[in-house]
Amino acid sequence: MTAVFVNGNPETAAIWDPLCAELDRTDVLRLSPPGFGAPIPEGFDCTVTAYRDWLIAELETLGEPVDLVGHDVGGSTVVTVAMTRPDLLRTWVSDSLGAFDPDYVWHDLAQQWQTPGIGEKSVAQRLGGTLEERTERLVARGIARPVAAQVAVGQGPQMGQAILAYYRSAVQPVMAGLGRNLPAAAARPGLAILATDDHIVGSEDMRRRSATQAGAQVATLEGLGHWWMVQDPVRGARALTSFWASGLGGRADHQ
Repeated sequence: MTAVFVNGNPETAAIWDPLCAELDRTDVLRLSPPGFGAPIPEGFDCTVTAYRDWLIAELETLGEPVDLVGHDVGGSTVVTVAMTRPDLLRTWVSDSLGAFDPDYVWHDLAQQWQTPGIGEKSVAQRLGGTLEERTERLVARGIARPVAAQVAVGQGPQMGQAILAYYRSAVQPVMAGLGRNLPAAAARPGLAILATDDHIVGSEDMRRRSATQAGAQVATLEGLGHWWMVQDPVRGARALTSFWASGLGGRADHQ
């Protein structure tokens, strides 16, 4: 049984390093979505649907159901896979369920990226500059320096291309429309990571409503933000391990 971790924006798989180091399992695979730490294949359009189909294809090659974990764009993609191909999963975990709530409004940065012209300027500013400058921007946003330095290496024009295409394909009501299928995700045990200081993926109420719709347990990480897996990898690993060991059916709210 493999645990598959999928990162988001503006990241690479290095974002998972501290948490994976705390797991008592060696069957771990980290997958970076095209543009977010991996090259963008020719013809890949970096849309919500394209990322879902990419992850499905990657999981099909493994040949057995996996424990799938996703963050940010990766977290949303995990949910779309859970809704459409539960046969590929033993369990799923996401911190992005709030984006599927009908009341969810994209955060300010996402709205910039969704706006022609403004979005291009935003990604150029955020992903440009020297390696040191990119690292400092990530540190300022709350990512520990050793991880930030590794993530910054993977930032550049392709990531900017992926950001613009993904968020423009996800303008509401696209995500809310996808959210109508959340009950299908209950076909496999799910876990919603609820980091209380993460204000990017919707309110706590939105995240809990979506978790209920998807039949998912909730792991509340009090005081942690968007990069909870870097801020407190021990607590993050404990939430995952507890979920995986819980019999995969009981309802729990871990602190």
